[in-house]
Amino acid sequence: MPVKGKESVKNLLGQVPFTAELYWLVRQRGKPIKSRFSLKGLENALPELVQEGQSFKEKAEPGKKVFIFASLHYWIEHAALLGIMLSAQGHDVSFGYLPYADWQKPINRFDLRRQNAYARKVLGQADDLMKIIPFLNVRASYKALPEKVQELITQVSIYDSQYTLQNEVVDLECEICQLRLKRNEEAARIALAVLKENRPDVVIVPNGTIQELGVVYRVARFLEIPTVTYEFGDQRERIWVGQNTEIMRQETDAMWEARKDIPFSNKQMKKIKDMFDARQQGNLWKNFSRLWQDGPTKGKQEVREKLGLDDRPVILLATNVLGDSLTLGREVFSQSMASWISRTVQYFIGRPDVQLVIRVHPGEALTHGQSMVDVVHSVMPQLPEHIHLIAPDEKVNTYDLIDLSDLGLVYTTTVGLEMAMTGLPVIVSGQTHYRNRGFTHDPDSWVRYFKLIGKILEDPQAFRLSQEQVEKSWQYAYRFFFEFPRPFPWHLVRVWNDYEEHKLSDVLSTKGLETYGKTFQYLIGEKIDWENLSD
Repeated sequence: MPVKGKESVKNLLGQVPFTAELYWLVRQRGKPIKSRFSLKGLENALPELVQEGQSFKEKAEPGKKVFIFASLHYWIEHAALLGIMLSAQGHDVSFGYLPYADWQKPINRFDLRRQNAYARKVLGQADDLMKIIPFLNVRASYKALPEKVQELITQVSIYDSQYTLQNEVVDLECEICQLRLKRNEEAARIALAVLKENRPDVVIVPNGTIQELGVVYRVARFLEIPTVTYEFGDQRERIWVGQNTEIMRQETDAMWEARKDIPFSNKQMKKIKDMFDARQQGNLWKNFSRLWQDGPTKGKQEVREKLGLDDRPVILLATNVLGDSLTLGREVFSQSMASWISRTVQYFIGRPDVQLVIRVHPGEALTHGQSMVDVVHSVMPQLPEHIHLIAPDEKVNTYDLIDLSDLGLVYTTTVGLEMAMTGLPVIVSGQTHYRNRGFTHDPDSWVRYFKLIGKILEDPQAFRLSQEQVEKSWQYAYRFFFEFPRPFPWHLVRVWNDYEEHKLSDVLSTKGLETYGKTFQYLIGEKIDWENLSD
């Protein structure tokens, strides 16, 4: 039978009660279907997890009523581990899930229900510790959704499409957007039903910005339920925690307000300096798992000669990767990052008295969406001699470029923070975590943006950061990289390797709670005490 015919039959059978579940039990004998949806790591760990969790729960004081939601197999595994941990501490945990393997590919209802049955069987081992709520089994109302919720669904679906296509301009009628609208609306309806029927004290959702994760976060906030989001960066044994906010927005206001006046020690300065030395040289450093450069610095003079730069002032524009969840919804005065780049290039076409160097993010070499190279060439296919475009795969060290520049222009990339740390004046055009911290220029309109560029270029040296501003940027960088992420035993990327090193009993021991205990309290909504941090 042709593929389309099989899909039609599966969609039809998927509407018949128990058909998929019986097929899964009889024909597959309870094993996972042949897809990317695998909970093997969780399934293998659950007997030990449940045994240890039950022994701790019997001795724990009753805690909060906690609802955790996850979609996609890897988040389900990680969130289930977190749920068992919280249950072992005495909390009343409910765990909701949607059994998708992919956010961007359609799946017929028959196969989806088979994945649902498989996930329910695996998670069923934890029934004594968590109330398992398969979202596909919930009968939700199909009445018209509140207008505000419908707006939230549309916003998340646009983010999903931008994230998937890696393009900021998307059509609501496109295939991926229609897929995301359908799935997100279903998730919203079920979340409304579940959270209204059995209102928790706190909702915990990974990420909280995109896909069903972003929808459930927004529904919980719509219902005015305290909600915590979490994500992971490059560091092992560290987690980002956002309380009543999307963690991917990296809102550091409360942290910075509490920490900015605390004396910055020489030991702390050495730690952040060692980390940035490693970044500049393209080396791994301590518990970080990512290289920031393809190779070490070669010196600004060698790069100046390679690019053919002369004595005219140099402006470095550093881009982000389009569709990165750290750029979604970060517009301040531009419609998008691409429009910001386009108008900036147009401005500099008429400024042959200076040299513009556009450093396209090296991460673009691994993506499939619209490139900033194309955005630049759409303005002018043949760039004038004073505008230089560095492609993502060109082996030019960004820190050499910073060293020879007179002004930096960024959207949300962390390179802007690093520019300030060298004393370089930097203009921030997107809503990023280090905006308005006292060491960057932060225009809120096109008029102010272009006036600021013109003013700085009249005398770039006069706008070099003061010693106080440079010190403030280094202190902020330390707080952001080492204090904003909190201690946590299990990173998403290597969760079961980490689990082998940090078993539940180890984490719940006196020593383990001294290290990780506060983070688990923050995850259930206890306000983060930024003034009295301990690692």
